[in-house]
Amino acid sequence: MSLAALVLIFFLGLCAGSFLNVVIHRLPLEISVVRPGSRCPRCQAPIAFYDNIPILSYILLGARCRRCREPISLRYPLVELLTGGLFAGLAYRWDGLWLWIAAVLLAASALIALSFIDLDTFTIPDALSLGLAGLGLLSSAINPYFSGPWSARLLQCLAGALTGFLLTWATAVLGEKIFKKEALGGGDIKLLTGIGALTGWTGAITTLTTACLFGSIYGVVLMSRRRLKRYDPVPFGPFLSLGALINLFYLIPLQLFALF
Repeated sequence: MSLAALVLIFFLGLCAGSFLNVVIHRLPLEISVVRPGSRCPRCQAPIAFYDNIPILSYILLGARCRRCREPISLRYPLVELLTGGLFAGLAYRWDGLWLWIAAVLLAASALIALSFIDLDTFTIPDALSLGLAGLGLLSSAINPYFSGPWSARLLQCLAGALTGFLLTWATAVLGEKIFKKEALGGGDIKLLTGIGALTGWTGAITTLTTACLFGSIYGVVLMSRRRLKRYDPVPFGPFLSLGALINLFYLIPLQLFALF
C-alpha cells in the first residue's frame, strides 16, 4: 500500500474519530448522533465546521470552546488519533483485501466507541455489541480467518459467536456464585459473542484470556495506588475490545497462554 493511501486512510480515521466522539457522548443519552450538529457539551453552542477539524481545531482553539472558553477534554483528540492510527494500521495489515478492510474498520470503530461508553457508564449499547455480531455474519464469506466454501465459513463464524457467548455466560454464572455479585454484565456477553463472530472460536478464547490478563493488571495497579477497592466494579468492555483489536491484526495463538 502506498504512503499516500495510508495518509488518506489515516485522515479518514481522524474524521471517523471525530464522529465517534459524538457517538460516545450521545448514544448513552439516547440522542440522535446525526441531528443536531456538533455542539459544545457545556454551553450548547453549535460548532462551526472550521472549529471541527480533527486535531487541528483543538490546537488552534487552545483546547477551549470558542464561545464559553470552557476547556475541551483531551479525550477528543485522543479518540481521533487512536481511530486514525488503527485505521492506517489495519489497512496496512490487510493490504489488498478491501472488503475485509472495510469490515475491520467498522469493527474497530464500534470497539472504540463502546469502550469509552463502558468507561463512562458501565454499559455497552446493544447497537454496537450486536452490530459486531451482524458484521461478523455479513463478512464471514470474506473473512481471512475462515476457510472453505461460504457455508463452512458461516459455520466457523457461528461457532465463534457461540464460543464467545458460552465463555462469558459461564464466567458470569461462576463469578456470581463465587463473589455473590454480578461478575460480568449482559453487555460483555453480547460483546464477546460479536467478537467471536469476527475472529472465530480461537479469537473468542484468546480475547477473553487477554482481557482477563490486562484487566487484572489494571485492577492491581489501581488498588496499589488506592484508587480502587477490592470489590469495586471495573468496566470489562475496554479490555475485551483490546483483545479483539489485537486479534483483528493477528490472531493470537492459543499456545501463547500455555506459558502462563
